[in-house]
Formats: sequence, structure tokens, C-alpha cells
Amino acid sequence: MPTLTRVFIKTGLVYFLMAMVVGVALAAPTVIHLPQGFAALRPVYFHLFMVGWVLQLIIGIAYWMFPKLSKQEPRGSTALGWLVYGCLNVGLMFRAVGEVLLALQPGVEIGWTLAVAAVLQLIGGWGFIVNTWLRVKER
Repeated sequence: MPTLTRVFIKTGLVYFLMAMVVGVALAAPTVIHLPQGFAALRPVYFHLFMVGWVLQLIIGIAYWMFPKLSKQEPRGSTALGWLVYGCLNVGLMFRAVGEVLLALQPGVEIGWTLAVAAVLQLIGGWGFIVNTWLRVKER
């Protein structure tokens, strides 16, 4: 299994655990009284689960299992694969922090973090498509 695949999958597992903890925190107010700020975690939960866990698991397995591109670069560009990994994860961290800060302090000019997050994740998504596109071929 390629190193990049292992890193994507292990990072996805960490995000899965984080998403489950946030999910419990979101459900906790039905049992115990928690501050209003916990509602700000709803979009964070969604992004940790979908981008952090699901998308990274899919990308990691696709990088490993899709048909080989060539003998020289069987999985496409490794550098581009690492760029995808970096962009998705840095973008996800900007998103998680930005969502909470924006919800807790709406008057503060922190919305730029969400814009940076979106651009980084867009670059990561396009990078994955570019790196994978030619591997999707007929026999």
C-alpha cells in the first residue's frame, strides 16, 4: 500500500473519531445543559465527517486501487497527491476554526477563513481529479 494511501486513510480515521466526538457534543444538550455555542459545531461536524473521513478514505483508496497510469508513474504524480492531501487538510482546519469563531463572534472579520478554506479544498478537489482522470480508462 502506498504511503500516501496510508496517510489519507489514517488521517481519515482520526477525523472520523473527531466527528464522532463532535456528534456526541451536539447531542449532549438533549441530556445536559450546555452553552449555546455548541450549536456552532454543526457545520464542523458535517465537514469533519464528509471531507475528513469520507472524502479522504475515498481518495486514499482510489489512489491505491485505480488502474495504473504508466510504469514510470503508476499512480500519477505523487507530488500532486501530497498537494491534494495538504490542501484538503489545511482547508478543513481553516473551516473548522472559522465556523466556530464566526458563530461565537459574528461581528469579527473572520469570514476570510471560510473563503481560504473553500479555495484550498477546491484546489485539493481539482488536484485529485487531474491526478486521477487519466487512470479511469477502459481495459
